[in-house]
Amino acid sequence: MPVSDHLCLSKGCGKTATLQCPTCLKLKIEGSYFCSQDCFKSNWAQHKLVHKAKIESEPHNPFPNYRYTGDLKAVYPLSPRREVPEGIMRPDYAETSIPVSEEKARRNPTIKVCNEEEIEGMRKVCKITREVLDVGAAAIRVGITTDELDEIIHKATIERGAYPSPLNYYKFPKSVCTSVNEVICHGIPDKRPLKDGDIVNLDISCFYNGFHGDMNATYCVGNVDDKGKQLIETARECLQKAIAMVKPGIRYRDFGKVIEEHAKKNGFSVVRTFCGHGINQLFHCAPDVPHYANNKAVGIIKPGHCFTIEPMICEGGWRDEIWPDNWTAVTSDGKRSAQFEHTLLVTETGCEILTK
Repeated sequence: MPVSDHLCLSKGCGKTATLQCPTCLKLKIEGSYFCSQDCFKSNWAQHKLVHKAKIESEPHNPFPNYRYTGDLKAVYPLSPRREVPEGIMRPDYAETSIPVSEEKARRNPTIKVCNEEEIEGMRKVCKITREVLDVGAAAIRVGITTDELDEIIHKATIERGAYPSPLNYYKFPKSVCTSVNEVICHGIPDKRPLKDGDIVNLDISCFYNGFHGDMNATYCVGNVDDKGKQLIETARECLQKAIAMVKPGIRYRDFGKVIEEHAKKNGFSVVRTFCGHGINQLFHCAPDVPHYANNKAVGIIKPGHCFTIEPMICEGGWRDEIWPDNWTAVTSDGKRSAQFEHTLLVTETGCEILTK
């Protein structure tokens, strides 16, 4: 019988041991020795936690029992929550995750008219938001992970003295939403490297000096097929056509008809679950701005209103579902989705694109 320098891991045993856990061998975990099958079995409930910790420390699919709608899968573990320097002003949900001021505002559906001081605050934060998106977009390449993009975007945000609005908003764990291929919106940055042929949306939101800015755009990763390029261009055109309509007196419900007509003309569909929104000192507030025809949105556009238009255009059907992370919205048929967004200020004669 071979002599062993190893001791049995079973609590209170202390005997020399030569038997190794087969799962530990497969996972390349060293030092898992037991003196007998009895000790191994009696210690199993505790010992299997070692396997769990090892698996969770390496790239893995966190939802093995979830039936993904397309080829994309989550790749965990997520990196730790990124720090924001003490001197940077924070929204009310930064620590608690609950936007109390937003929830109070929902009781009153009145659309806020921003005064000159508030408009200047919106201009400043939207300029920062544009800059941060440009930094993130410049980093997109084959092989970079969306978590690495999140790190770059987080750094660019705090370097400008701003807080990344998504961070801890209803417990969203990251500083940007990265939506790849069939992800419609709210994708959580993770360890999956971007692949040649992917499309990826970066949704940037910043909070600066009491105001939020919000914008997003979809980009090609490497060589994207013609259908993917057409989808992206159609989403961009849908936003442009809607922005061209903005002026006092237009109803918020009217954008959807123009957006859906253009999407359908190109063979695409429009997401219905998610919409544009009011934005100012609150991240999301009245009005709701749907992007599909025959919607029931309430409100008339007036000078001083600040809101987003952000159509999500799908290669297949418009229906969606949510991953088990409770955030990532994907197309139900697994086909791709593209999106563009701007924050707009209504003027006396039209609008100012604050995030241009």
